[in-house]
Amino acid sequence: MSRKPSKIEHEGKIVSMDAQSIEVEIVNKSACATCHAKGVCGASEEQVRIIVIPQTLATATAGYQVGDTVKLVLSATMGLKAVTLAYGLPLLVLLAAILVLSAIGLKQLYVGLLALAAVALYYIIFAIFKDKIDKEFVFSIEQ
Repeated sequence: MSRKPSKIEHEGKIVSMDAQSIEVEIVNKSACATCHAKGVCGASEEQVRIIVIPQTLATATAGYQVGDTVKLVLSATMGLKAVTLAYGLPLLVLLAAILVLSAIGLKQLYVGLLALAAVALYYIIFAIFKDKIDKEFVFSIEQ
């Protein structure tokens, strides 16, 4: 019986700190990053991201310094919520639009275009509320 992880972890390096936040740089690597042929393949990908962690009493008293290697932690339920918002709901919007527009008798071309427009509208609304959504997904730091 396999056990599901309770948290998502990324290793990163502190690049800057101030009284309000700590910025940690993480490197997202593709699944083939350890392949010996990655240099000639072109499919491998590395992406550097900066994650901003709000300064708390615990992080302020932990004695972190710029350059320290730390572990960023996010609960697995937040990871599932992020995947649902980014992929699951747009899929449901697409399928619902296709079913409704087909049921009212539109031509397939219009059904396809309007269904894609509905997904685009979803992502526009998502972008408008991005700051509010970002506040729900807060990483914490472990050394």
